[in-house]
Parts: sequence; C-alpha cells; structure tokens
Amino acid sequence: MDRSDAANAQIPSRDQSGKGTSLRFKLKKYKTLYLLMLPGILYYILFKYAPMYGVIIAFQNFSIGRGIMGSKFVGLQHFIDFFLNTPDAWKLVRNTVMLNVYDLIFRFPAPIILALLFHEIRSRKFKWFVQSVSYMPHFLSTVVIAGIMVTFLSQQTGIVNHILDWLGFGRIMFLGEPGWFRTIYVGSEIWQTIGWGTILYLAAIAGVDPTLYEAAKIDGANRFQQMRHVTFIGMIPVMIVLFVLTLSHFMETGFQKIILLYNPMTYETADVLNTYIYRRGILSADFSFATAVGLFQSVIGFVLVVSANRVVKKFSDTSLW
Repeated sequence: MDRSDAANAQIPSRDQSGKGTSLRFKLKKYKTLYLLMLPGILYYILFKYAPMYGVIIAFQNFSIGRGIMGSKFVGLQHFIDFFLNTPDAWKLVRNTVMLNVYDLIFRFPAPIILALLFHEIRSRKFKWFVQSVSYMPHFLSTVVIAGIMVTFLSQQTGIVNHILDWLGFGRIMFLGEPGWFRTIYVGSEIWQTIGWGTILYLAAIAGVDPTLYEAAKIDGANRFQQMRHVTFIGMIPVMIVLFVLTLSHFMETGFQKIILLYNPMTYETADVLNTYIYRRGILSADFSFATAVGLFQSVIGFVLVVSANRVVKKFSDTSLW
C-alpha cells in the first residue's frame, strides 16, 4: 500500500463518519440555497400551515366571544347539515364540478396548443409581438377582466350584441341566461391565462435536444410530424405536473370572477361552493358551517392530487413526489 492509499484509509469520509449526511453539514454546505428558500418557507408556514389551526371550528358552534377553545364541540353536525339539510347542496357541487370539468377540457390544453404554434413561428419579430399580445390579459386584474366582459356582453350597449343585431340574429341576454354563464366564464379564463400559461411549455420545448429534430428530418418527418413526435413529447413531463397541480383546485373555482359576473338569474349554473361559502360565512357570519364546507373542498382536492400522482407515477417517470 503506498502513502496516498494509507492516508486515505486513515481519514474517514464524511459519509462514513455520518457527518456528510447530518443536517448541520447540509445547512452549512448549502446555506445560500436555504437562504433563498427561506422567504417561501416562511410564507407557507405563516399563511398556509398556521391557519390550519382554525379548521377546528368546522367541528364546533364557533362563537367569537368564547373563542376556539371555549366554543361548543358538535362533531360532524355541520357536514350533515350541508349534505342532508341544505336544499342547494348538490346543485352547488354539480356547478363546481361542471365548471372545473369545462376548465380542464378547454382551458388546460389551450396554452399547450399555443406554445406549439409559437414554436413553429420563424419570424422573431412576429413571434415577439404575438407573445406580448397574448401575455397582456394576465396583467389585468380580475375586476378589469369582469368589467370588460360585462361591457362587451351587455344586451343594450355591448359590442357583441351590436354585431349579432347587425347580422340579423337578434340580441341575447348573455349575463342573464344561466346557459351562457359557463361559456362566458371559461372563455374569459382562456383569454386571461392562455398567454402566460405558455411560458412553462416554451421552457420545456427549449430543453428538447436539437439533434432529435435533425434525426427526424433525416427520417423524412415533415414539420407537423416533428411537432407531434418531438416537440409534443418533450412537453409531456411539464404537462403531467401541471395537470396534477390543477386537480388540487378541482373543487375550487375563480371566486372573484364569479362574484363579479353572476347574479340571481344565473344562480342555477353559476352558484358554486366558493360563492356559497362567501354568503354563508362572511355575509351571514356562520363561520363554523362555512369552514366545514371549505374543509370538504380541501379534502377532495387532497384526495385527487394523491390519487392522480399515484396513477402518473405508475405509468410514467414524472410525478410530484
């Protein structure tokens, strides 16, 4: 054994001594990365995990005067009241599910298609212009988006009804007919989010190995076949992750936009769990009942995320954990 081998044998590695895997060693080695993570960790601790303590009131008749510890415990009574004694309970669940199903069918694929089209644009100036235009609605507040929809779809003064009237179809009360609400909501969501949603997909496309395109050309693939068999395949891992994350909000909807767009005439299709929680919890001050309904939403979202992650992990190499 030479001197170098003897020296290496006498000095134990960090992994062998246990120091290499210790928390202190990792914190010291990666302290810069942990400092960058600290604001995000604090945000989730303060605004996501700490408020979970308040979930207790879903099982109580909460009284502000008595507080959480002094309020009477009633168990699952609020859950039973919602499902068995609330006349509109299943309508609320149906409307929430339908809006989210439409959202998955129409809004989720929209940025994927747009990202593929962006990738095929050869003119850089035109590509920059189209991307900028598609990003703009993302920076508008929900109040502004709702105001634009109300202005454009007004039965008397809206530009859409002016065009329909000019074409001879007659005016339509878009904001007063329940059958139109889901189309209006999902359509406005697509317009507002489609451009911004392409960013992650374009990043995934940028990571595709260029030699794959060269190999596809040699095999005789045209541009559409390259897009289908190379570009689209490279986007699948990102699509899977975003799809699983989207399912976590399946029982939730755009609360602000619905509040701004709906009215008693459209409650049949527009009234969802979030708007009901707002009316019952904030306007009627029934905090325990509203918390119970909100907890039901969260449990369904958790189950969907865990189940979807197991499925995608079984059939692919991409998953959240």
